[in-house]
Amino acid sequence: MAKFTLAQSPKPLPDLAFTDAEDKPLALRAYKGKTVLLNFWATWCAPCVKEMPSLDRLQAEIGNDKFVVLPLVARRPVTPPGRAVLWPTGSSPISASISTRARKVLGALDVSVLPTSILIDAQGRELGRLEGEADWDKPRGPGPD
Repeated sequence: MAKFTLAQSPKPLPDLAFTDAEDKPLALRAYKGKTVLLNFWATWCAPCVKEMPSLDRLQAEIGNDKFVVLPLVARRPVTPPGRAVLWPTGSSPISASISTRARKVLGALDVSVLPTSILIDAQGRELGRLEGEADWDKPRGPGPD
């Protein structure tokens, strides 16, 4: 599993704009008051697709009104703008899209690796990030991976 890098202090994030699975406008501020695991992925990224089922299970297991897994897909420009992109498993409708202005969003958060997962607190601040594929089913605790 890739290493989670803790932010030196909670870092305020810009209010990101993206679209939901039905191509309706949405913004990160809509999740204020919740802890968010923001996952940037792409359909053409094999490690991204590989980790999706475990992210899906994480959402199913602990997702609630205080915690949500928010997968943002960076679609290739050739993807039609109205096409909804869901989890590869097809089991969750919460996947969102950043196809329009994807580079701007990725750049604003200094995301250069896919997949990247950013843990955001209820105030909308970055607590830390994990770059690269992770198995979200593995138990976590002190000690080596």
